[in-house]
Amino acid sequence: MYILYFEAHDKYYIGQTNNIDNRLKQHNSGNSPLTKPYIPWTIAITIDKTSRSEAMILEKKLMNLSKTRLTSFIR
Repeated sequence: MYILYFEAHDKYYIGQTNNIDNRLKQHNSGNSPLTKPYIPWTIAITIDKTSRSEAMILEKKLMNLSKTRLTSFIR
């Protein structure tokens, strides 16, 4: 599970993967339509989960947070 950050627009992107380095490269190469307009992304935080289903549950919970609460979670 990961959260990316785009500083110029103070924007976060939440996702899950089993290879964060490869996924970050995909986001920054423009291969992801949702994140393409906001290149370059940096990793704000990664969180290891024991299964994909656990990662997806956390991802969904974090997506429902306000930006203020998400920022607090990251810190």
